[in-house]
Amino acid sequence: MSFESPPPSLARSRMLANVALITTALLWVVLLVLEKLFPEYHTLLAILALGAEAGVVGGLADWYAVTVLFRNPFGRLPLPRLLREHTEIIPRNKARIAVSMGRFVQENFMAPHILRKSMRETDISLAMGDWLAKEENVRRISDVVQRVGPRLLQVFESRDIQAFLQENAIEWVKGTPMHQMVSEILRAVLENDFHHEALQLGLDSADKWVKANPQKARDAATRIFQELGVGGITRTASWVGIDVEKRIIETFVQQVEALLEDRAHPWRLGLEENAHDMMVALQDANSESSQRLNDIKNALVSSPAVVNFVTSAVMVLRDAVKTDLQQENSGLAANLRGALLRLGRHLQDDPQVRASLNAEFEDLAVVFADDYADAIIAYVSSRIHDWDTREMIAKIETEVGGDLHMIRVNGVVVGGCIGLLLGVTRALVDRI
Repeated sequence: MSFESPPPSLARSRMLANVALITTALLWVVLLVLEKLFPEYHTLLAILALGAEAGVVGGLADWYAVTVLFRNPFGRLPLPRLLREHTEIIPRNKARIAVSMGRFVQENFMAPHILRKSMRETDISLAMGDWLAKEENVRRISDVVQRVGPRLLQVFESRDIQAFLQENAIEWVKGTPMHQMVSEILRAVLENDFHHEALQLGLDSADKWVKANPQKARDAATRIFQELGVGGITRTASWVGIDVEKRIIETFVQQVEALLEDRAHPWRLGLEENAHDMMVALQDANSESSQRLNDIKNALVSSPAVVNFVTSAVMVLRDAVKTDLQQENSGLAANLRGALLRLGRHLQDDPQVRASLNAEFEDLAVVFADDYADAIIAYVSSRIHDWDTREMIAKIETEVGGDLHMIRVNGVVVGGCIGLLLGVTRALVDRI
């Protein structure tokens, strides 16, 4: 494994610390010699020698303190257990540090109250709206979709992948009971009165079509009569001067108009009652309606014709989307940009929607952090634990080693100052 050379700041700090310690040690030796050579300056030289000596002690003590954080400075020398077990502090405690760091991240960044406080101080929805309201940003998104979309769709062109997806989709549909899902859909429609709007829309459309196409409506009625085998009756009635088809159509139009005007129309009430009965019946997995619905579903997915039709439709849609996205003036990309721009502007202009979205984001973040707290701790801990020890030491030294080596410099300086102060104090005491 290769390690990067230390950054210039770390190298300078380390060199400065070594120079300070070596210089102070040499100065101490020189002062001791001068003290012997010039006894008449004994007091001054003793004070200076004591300062240098204290500087050496301080520098060596801080060098030892910094070194034992990362490695054993004694090598293989036999040492007392007390000393040996308190070297290589970081490597020896890597597992404990890993767990502590994981818990630190979870407790100080992912705790629910911290997340809520942080997210309430930031209007995430407004920031999202501001970003989406810029043309260059939504164009960047559409460009990514145009680049990535065709490649993703191309994956599904493989016959093996198509067969795999088709087989698993069929098995999923077969193994998924539909009665409960349909029952819940009916419940949502009935409880929210969606059926009234849907029925009204259908009736409006039927009314407009019949009034705009009376001849087509008559032709449709004629075909229906013929299919039902009552054409002869209508012809017989016509011979006696009764236009049955016309009366049927007029009656149908009258019924449509009555349905449009009256929500309490028997046909409407009957439709709603039947839908309610169907919803209740589908809640029971053993009911006849549930079994019939699931049988129909299984028959459809077991039919090669239906499966081939659905597969062909999906393939046609896939190819159409891929072809469109590959064009420079893609309609899908343009629609996507327009939708995102409108979304951004709506978020900017609607504080109530932003407040609701922010509340949902906040709850989602808290639930995520709460559900995955243990996983977060385990992930951070495992990543730190899996670090190579030498790589971890090199990384820590790179980040904080400069300051640690400056502590060594401070140890020399502070130790020297304390030594001078002690030397002056001793000289004053000796003169008393």
